[in-house]
Amino acid sequence: MPWKQLAQNALSSLGYRLINTRTHYSHDGLHSLHHPYFLSDPTFQAAYTRGVAASHGPDPQTHWRVHVALWAARQALAIPGDFVECGVNAGFVSSAILQSLPWTPSPRRFFLIDTFDGPAFHQYSPAETVAGRPHLAHASLAAGAYVTDLSRVQANFAEWPQARIVPGTIPEILPSLDTSEIAFVHIERNCALPEREAFAHFWPLLSPGGIILFDDYVYYGHQANTAALDEVAARLGLKILALPTGQGLVIKPGTGQSPPPALP
Repeated sequence: MPWKQLAQNALSSLGYRLINTRTHYSHDGLHSLHHPYFLSDPTFQAAYTRGVAASHGPDPQTHWRVHVALWAARQALAIPGDFVECGVNAGFVSSAILQSLPWTPSPRRFFLIDTFDGPAFHQYSPAETVAGRPHLAHASLAAGAYVTDLSRVQANFAEWPQARIVPGTIPEILPSLDTSEIAFVHIERNCALPEREAFAHFWPLLSPGGIILFDDYVYYGHQANTAALDEVAARLGLKILALPTGQGLVIKPGTGQSPPPALP
C-alpha cells in the first residue's frame, strides 16, 4: 500500500483527514476540495486587495468569506435601500464591497457602525465569559487586532462619498441612523447581544429581497451568537442558512411571499 494511503488511513482512524494545501483550498477554518474559481477573477482580486489595504497589510486569508459577502452585496444592488455594516474594525469587508460595486450615481448610503474603540466588554453574556470570549477579545485588543484610531478609518473610506461612519455601541446607536429602507446588512460584532439587537432592529427595515449576512454565525467558539440569532429568527418565522465559511445568510421574502413553514 502506498505511503500516502497508509498515512491517510492512520489519520482517518484518529479523526483527521490529509489534505494537500497546494492543490486544495485550506484557509480560515475552511478546507475544501472544490475549486475556488473566484480567486482568479480580477474583480474579486481588486476588491480583496483593497480590503488588505484597509487593514494596512495583514491578510487574514478570508477569501471565501469575502466572496460570499461580495455576492450578497451585489444581489442587494437590485433591492431599494441603504447598506449597513455592524462591526467595521479596519474596514476589510466593507472596503472590498465598496471597491467592487458600481455605486455611482446611486444615492444609497453605506452606514459603517462600530465603537472604533475595541469590544464593548460589558456586553458579553455569562455564557460567553465562561467560553473565554472576553479573554480572547482582550488579547486581540492588546495585539492591535482592533483599530481604535478613528482618523485612520475616516481616511480609509474618504474616497467613497456613500460611506457614513457611525461611531457608537449597538443597540444604543441604532435609532439615530437616518434610514428607513435597507437592502443589505453585514453583522460582524463577535458578541451575541449586539448581533441579536442588530438583527431585530434591521429586519423590519429590510426591503423585500434584502439580505442579512452574519459573519460568525456558526464560526467555532461563537455558539452564543448562534443561539441568540436563532432566537430572533424563530420569533420572525425564519431559518438562517448556515454556510461552511462560518457565516449565516437570510433573505427577506418578496412582496406577497410568506416565510416557509417551520420544520416540526
